[in-house]
Amino acid sequence: MRVGIPKEIKRGEHRVSGTPDCVAAYVRAGHEVLVQASAGFDSGFDDDAYRAAGAEVVGDAEEVFAHADMIMKVKEPLPAEYGLLRPGQLLYTYLHLAAVPELAQVLIERDVTAVAYETIQLESGALPCLAPMSAIAGRLSVQQGAKYLEAQYGGRAVLLGGVAGVQRARVVILGGGVVGTEAAKMAVGLGADVIILDVSQRRMMELDDLFGARVQTLYSNEGNIARALGVADLVIGAVLVPGASAPKLIRREHLAAMQRGALIVDVAVDQGGCAETTEVTTHDEPIRVVDGILHYGVANMPAAVARTSTLALSAITCPYGVLIASRGFDAAVRERPELARGLNVRDGRITHPAVAASLDLSDAA
Repeated sequence: MRVGIPKEIKRGEHRVSGTPDCVAAYVRAGHEVLVQASAGFDSGFDDDAYRAAGAEVVGDAEEVFAHADMIMKVKEPLPAEYGLLRPGQLLYTYLHLAAVPELAQVLIERDVTAVAYETIQLESGALPCLAPMSAIAGRLSVQQGAKYLEAQYGGRAVLLGGVAGVQRARVVILGGGVVGTEAAKMAVGLGADVIILDVSQRRMMELDDLFGARVQTLYSNEGNIARALGVADLVIGAVLVPGASAPKLIRREHLAAMQRGALIVDVAVDQGGCAETTEVTTHDEPIRVVDGILHYGVANMPAAVARTSTLALSAITCPYGVLIASRGFDAAVRERPELARGLNVRDGRITHPAVAASLDLSDAA
């Protein structure tokens, strides 16, 4: 199979879908790899490193898409790339189709087989290809939150850990999964007061065992959410329903009861955001202010640390990609059943039930 790695074009996106080591793995398995020139530059991988690994470096995305049987990306195709997709092509990337219905329609119309990293799911419920980026986004959410709480950005002008004799900032985390746990580690490490809300009693017990008295866990219900938002300096939106639109836990009326200059970092923005007032922002213009509350809605947060993110992502996605290229998708699923849940579009229809429900399509397989 011929595998294509184009340069990412999403605003502020510095990652690349495959490292030179990943390319070498495809080549050892007997595949050809086309890499667009400078695709890995922002992650610290130059074209010569890809050539040394056995790739053919080509000049533009058009050539990659025109000749590759399988396209391996980091982020979903953008409108400038829609016309490059070919019938029968396999697209392997983060898709988050619930938030981009127009892309879903393009994939259907162009008869593309689309496998989404974020819905590849083990029987345990774990999301192996999403987990490394969730961990990075969780850690970054507190790092970025600490920065944008500073006075020059319009934030509450508080230090997360405070100092002796001064109250520490309060960090409220909605969701206790990978993002929420990693955010809590960072916030606790900086000395903040941390509250984690979740719907799972079992998960809250695990978090209590992990953090002890350093965090407070609360059931995620309407009353607890409203009370927690009212005392929060920094809110981390870390909820996830695989494939589906994020539930809107923060409504506009909640903002009126929040402290002016508080900050919401909505990590769920890829799936539409868990705040009604969230809109997608970018790394160069990350903050919107709504009713006196700062909103950070960058949809590709891990791109800010592109080398770390690329190494972490490629280590997980590349083995699955080599298996798909070598066996074909159906045989790959028999060997790794979690790939079946990764399939979002095939034969002109949405195949993932949660994605179909979010898009209000009823023909999911």
